[in-house]
Amino acid sequence: MRIRTEFPRKVVVHDDVRIPMRDGATLSARLWLPEDAVQSPVPALVEYLPYRKSDWTAPRDAQRHPWYAGHGYASIRIDMRGCGDSDGLMTDEYTPQEQQDAEDALAWIAAQPWCTGRTGMFGISWGGFNSLQVAALRPPSLKAIVTVCSTDDRYADDVHYFGGSLLGVDMASWAATMLSFQSRPPDPAVVGERWRQLWLERLEGLHPFIETWLGHQERDDYWRQGSVCEDYDAITAAVYAVGGWADPYRNTVFRLLENLRAPAKGLVGPWAHRYPDIATAPGPAIGFLQETLRWWDHWLKDIDTGIMDEPRLRSWLPEAMPPRTTHGDVPGRWVTDPLWPSPHVSPRSWRLEDAGLVDTGPVHGGTRLVASPQHTGIDAGRFFPFGNPSDLPPDQRAEDGRSVCFDTAPLTDRVEILGIPAAELELACELDAGQVIVRLCDVAPDGSSTLVTRGCLNLTHRTGHDSPTPWVPGSAERVIVELSAIGYCFPPGHRIRIAVSSAYWPWVWPHAEAAPLTLHLGQSTVVLPVRDAGGDLEPPPFEEPENATPLQVTTVSARTRPERQVIHDVETGTWELRVDPDYGGSRIFPDGLTYQEEALDVFRIRQDDPLSARAESTWRTQISRDGWCVRVETRSIVSATKTHFLTENTLTASEGEREVFARTWTAEVPRTSA
Repeated sequence: MRIRTEFPRKVVVHDDVRIPMRDGATLSARLWLPEDAVQSPVPALVEYLPYRKSDWTAPRDAQRHPWYAGHGYASIRIDMRGCGDSDGLMTDEYTPQEQQDAEDALAWIAAQPWCTGRTGMFGISWGGFNSLQVAALRPPSLKAIVTVCSTDDRYADDVHYFGGSLLGVDMASWAATMLSFQSRPPDPAVVGERWRQLWLERLEGLHPFIETWLGHQERDDYWRQGSVCEDYDAITAAVYAVGGWADPYRNTVFRLLENLRAPAKGLVGPWAHRYPDIATAPGPAIGFLQETLRWWDHWLKDIDTGIMDEPRLRSWLPEAMPPRTTHGDVPGRWVTDPLWPSPHVSPRSWRLEDAGLVDTGPVHGGTRLVASPQHTGIDAGRFFPFGNPSDLPPDQRAEDGRSVCFDTAPLTDRVEILGIPAAELELACELDAGQVIVRLCDVAPDGSSTLVTRGCLNLTHRTGHDSPTPWVPGSAERVIVELSAIGYCFPPGHRIRIAVSSAYWPWVWPHAEAAPLTLHLGQSTVVLPVRDAGGDLEPPPFEEPENATPLQVTTVSARTRPERQVIHDVETGTWELRVDPDYGGSRIFPDGLTYQEEALDVFRIRQDDPLSARAESTWRTQISRDGWCVRVETRSIVSATKTHFLTENTLTASEGEREVFARTWTAEVPRTSA
């Protein structure tokens, strides 16, 4: 990583710029601005988040916003309504209010004397989501966006549902995370004496998001709001979509390139849920700020940087890797495709037979029973890896043993894939509801099994996520299980494995009863997007990763417990997964603010009882400075009966030694199709 200290334009920082909303509320923003911007106005770049610019994202913000400002942009980091140092309440994620506030903020920014009237939005995850959502509203000033690790479909690709099944691993833990975030106070050093009033109003207005999310188990109007896939043509701003093979939101890049009429480019690297310039595993990291500067200069300054003359999609194509929970720089190469779908990619099918995965010869048929124990999935890895040491899936041999597997013969030729694989399965389900999970693995000559990608289908959603239909018990139907997009190279001597299971905890919350499946062989296939390397163009090299001077943050304490731990009680058949999400831990900031954070997610299930599934998350945070000290503790639990999901959320908040707020919310939410 190269640290940039000198820039073409000198930068000044305004720590609390209040941006007015149409209802009288104000949002707090930090503004990095070229010193001479009033005399020589600049375009503006906006990152708009709920994650507290005064503490949680401050180290990351310092890496990129001053860098953009030094290259001739007003770079602005805004706390959303009800978050950090802004006014108001936050009632949910991706609401019309959130998007309206963004429109108001862009209009205000574009009208400032230091702005040329042109704006761009960028962000990773939440900021990438709302960049797309706001672009679909067509604010007059918004000319281009960079959306990283985001989704165009809030139901299909976010932390709530996976193939129509409840995403237990993140529906529960992320709702708990947001409850903790939303209960934290503004910073008195920023908002002054009214901090306490704003905090108490925020606490009184809290409602756990999990209750809302569980109340929409199908893809209804709640999820359609904010899903730009409902109308791709609404977006007219230029879109640079970025994803990583270790991140769950990578499908979005391919769908956007296929469906947008607006100018668009795509970039997919080996990365986790991080900006591509951040030096965390897996790599290699790239000069992402320089790459996006070419984008902004083209669309916001009318400078011919050549970026739009390059191929529409650029992807890192990884070589085969041994199964490890972390990787440094992944071996591979950059490949380019002039458009998507690519003329270099074509479907290739293999049949599922008793002999394994076969692509030639007669059809033999037969059946296989799929009846996985409930803890299948315990080695799935983290839903959105952050580059931590235990994030990625370990060796899949134990998972494969709990599944029904089909292997090719050892490959004689190299097989490169790029795109979205799918399994077309002929199967019967013994009950009126069930799940099927399909994993694609690379089996090395030593027998080790590397997870390449996976997919899931809630069988009641087989005709669409908006129209659940009970299965007729015992009857056979053909279903399609779409796997997450992937790029990967299977070398000669390795085998391609398809593993089919009927459970995948804690990623997939089980139905009320275990439903064995009968898989019809010969009629079931897997279709891989095989890439012909003959058309490769040599892409221009990326520059070395570069950031602005890091914020001088001091780590208070290191993690003292295992980051990821599996506990098996052999006597009861109970499996417990304990995860420290490790978002950065406790730290002291240059202004004297001390931020302390401790979190733990626990997922538990008995291998023979789907109703034993339970997810629990605890968060403890303390924020202090110069005698001011607040603490917030939350505990969130999700479990289920045959007919309902059960939630319990407890919050206590203290100022000094005095408890100022305590509440417990409980809910019973009917199980409709999850």
